[in-house]
Amino acid sequence: MSLLKRKVEKLMINMFEVNETNKMIEQENLDVRTITLGISLLDCTDSDLKEVNRKIYEKITGLAKDLVATGEKIQHKYGIPIINKRISVTPISIIGSGACKSPEDYVTIAETLDKVAHEVGVNFIGGYSALVSKGMTTYDEYLIRSIPEALAKTERVCSSVNLGSTKTGLNMDAVRLMGQIVKETAQHTKENDSLGCAKLVVFCNAPDDNPFMAGAFHGVTEADAVINVGVSGPGVVKTALEKVRGESFEVLCETIKKTAFKITRVGQLVAKEASKELGIPFGIIDLSLAPTPAVGDSVADILKEIGLEHPGAPGTTAALALLNDQVKKGGVMASSYVGGLSGAFIPVSEDQGMIDAVIAGALTLEKLEAMTCVCSVGLDMIAIPGDTTPATISGIIADEMAIGMVNQKTTAVRVIPVIGKGVGETVEFGGLLGYAPVMPVNRFACDDFVNRTGRIPAPIHSFKN
Repeated sequence: MSLLKRKVEKLMINMFEVNETNKMIEQENLDVRTITLGISLLDCTDSDLKEVNRKIYEKITGLAKDLVATGEKIQHKYGIPIINKRISVTPISIIGSGACKSPEDYVTIAETLDKVAHEVGVNFIGGYSALVSKGMTTYDEYLIRSIPEALAKTERVCSSVNLGSTKTGLNMDAVRLMGQIVKETAQHTKENDSLGCAKLVVFCNAPDDNPFMAGAFHGVTEADAVINVGVSGPGVVKTALEKVRGESFEVLCETIKKTAFKITRVGQLVAKEASKELGIPFGIIDLSLAPTPAVGDSVADILKEIGLEHPGAPGTTAALALLNDQVKKGGVMASSYVGGLSGAFIPVSEDQGMIDAVIAGALTLEKLEAMTCVCSVGLDMIAIPGDTTPATISGIIADEMAIGMVNQKTTAVRVIPVIGKGVGETVEFGGLLGYAPVMPVNRFACDDFVNRTGRIPAPIHSFKN
């Protein structure tokens, strides 16, 4: 083959890839969902609360001042939509431990984080967090008890608490407390349909490098600052599957893998460019099929394209397991540093297809729980009746944490007990958070279970040393 011919063929391949990517962006809702700048605040600890707040403000503004402008520059340069620019920080329970003597002291740090988020222009800042999978220190408990007030007083702060892990078991004292905190957060923000709960998530096996809110925090094992990118493309996957309708499972799986590969490469490009522009190391790509309320941007629609009348129909868990696994396989081939929560998200309020399935009666809370055994996260953005008791919320959390612990995977709960609303009513959250029908919750009590003290031990297969 002549040198000229090879050059022509290479040019044709590049032009094909460019055209294909443009189509995914313009017609199939491909986007980079977030560039998240992770920042360590370990050097901001101090015994003086004013000094802690000053150090936090100065460090974040110094590192993140160009984050939004850089994201806009990359978007303009490549034509790739970059929806959100975000920040994650070291769990604040640790950073405030030397200075905070009460929950109210921690609230001042939340207000500093919110001020910084507004000044640098990011839409969310995550890391108002505590890691209590085995036990709670006094300062962990102070932060957890501060969450309702902190989320009511701030606009852009997101909070998360890790309640368990495969290695340590489940901290049931913290699970019980978080049932109360979720309900208190709903009460504190009831004038906005209990919106504070949309910014609060509890985890089992929380990853240190997740760029997606509300669960993002910058783990203590991370570098001083890193760039993590979250990519999303449910519409791209659905369009690809339309072309192989009725084909075998082998063809179905290969199509999902190849599509996930292409999506991840777009994220890799953005991550490398952002890292170069900001002079901050690249961390990971999180390839998550994260839906939005927009038509054609739905994980539920992918499941329907695979062959289900509605998510929730028999076969749903198997279809979701297949989708999640193939997405991960394609992503891992596209980047050496795939991390975070990569896979398929199933938030109810953020996915029009999931909302339709709930309204049709196909999808229940119990079926969603079964689906979380094989998807990327857990019970996400689910509106429940405002009169749901704290003990019932704790029971829902415990069930989901147990799935993560036993299956050695990340699971999460972000439920919203909407004060003043009941089953069948609708709640509007707006923007990417969408809207949701209030779903029924099992009314039988679990108080005697969640009121036991102590921990549920780690499963036997956790002992692998």
